[in-house]
Amino acid sequence: MAKTILSVDDSSSIRQMVAFTLKSAGYEIIEAVDGQEGLDKAKSKTVDLVLTDQNMPRMDGLTLVKNLRAMPAYKTVPILMLTTESSDAMKVQGKAAGATGWIVKPFDPQKLLEVVKKVIG
Repeated sequence: MAKTILSVDDSSSIRQMVAFTLKSAGYEIIEAVDGQEGLDKAKSKTVDLVLTDQNMPRMDGLTLVKNLRAMPAYKTVPILMLTTESSDAMKVQGKAAGATGWIVKPFDPQKLLEVVKKVIG
């Protein structure tokens, strides 16, 4: 059974690149255009991993992480921030919110696959 990944990003080109990279490695992808849609989709189907951007309309990535961590089904699901934000202060906020890891855009597809394999196999 393929592992399911929720990809949350307001950039359609990033979502396409993430989906292409992960689908080609055998993962199932659910896409959301912002944190609110990501949260709604996470409520309707529990996934194995969440990849989220930080800066998005309606709900940003850190708020999404906090909301997911408040749900029993998402207490231990890995959540990776995939964002242009690379400051240490932002990473500290991400950790505090419950993010598992941090990948800075633009990302190397091979590195993304390595990190995903490391956190969900």
